[in-house]
Amino acid sequence: MLAPLEIHMFPCLWDNYGFLIHSPETGETACIDTPEVDKIILALEEKSWNLTHIWNTHHHPDHAGGNLKLKEIYGAKIIGCEADRKRIPGIDIGISDGDRFNFAGHEVQIMETPGHTIGHIIYYVPSAKSAFVGDTIFALGCGRLFEGTPVQMYHSLSRIAGLPDDTALYCAHEYTLSNGKFALTVEPNNQALIDYVKDATSKREENIPTVPTTVLAEKSANPFVRAGSAKRLGEIRKAKDNF
Repeated sequence: MLAPLEIHMFPCLWDNYGFLIHSPETGETACIDTPEVDKIILALEEKSWNLTHIWNTHHHPDHAGGNLKLKEIYGAKIIGCEADRKRIPGIDIGISDGDRFNFAGHEVQIMETPGHTIGHIIYYVPSAKSAFVGDTIFALGCGRLFEGTPVQMYHSLSRIAGLPDDTALYCAHEYTLSNGKFALTVEPNNQALIDYVKDATSKREENIPTVPTTVLAEKSANPFVRAGSAKRLGEIRKAKDNF
């Protein structure tokens, strides 16, 4: 029986989170995105782990900007979206929707989730009941539509909502309180949302992360997941952009 994978989360930049996923059996360690090289190196040293892989969710600099430096230091293999190969620095392995690969004996499933960018992907690890979702979904929010359309984002969020309810969603930014303020303008009488924001506020007052969230929590309170149609999602996203 495989030993459970370990997930280590740590703050990076202004409001990003870095994530390491590690196999105590094989010693393999993947970094999900590369927001800040020094913080990633420090986290690896604190855990006495060696970086073997980098899993990129998308090409933005706060997600792929440290790829080349970390690859130079550790020789890590970089995995990213094949369709976005030209924008993923140092990419070694291109993957696409529906692909699966083995990480230390654990299956990793790939879902393309365009909307925030065209080439956005997420990494779902069923054995860890976890998904690394980049900037597609946030606690009580979703990514800005820099390249994609409301239809694409609606489909992407629907796919994430289709994962098991207890799946932990490791989103890449601490945006929950600002997202919550906006969400309450959309559904002011949603008790699940009210409770969610209250809990998040208490956590942030104690400097506790609100990440990861869960599929069930977002289905219950996230206005973008609950939009009901791509048209409505587009309206809510436009309102959030101007909030």
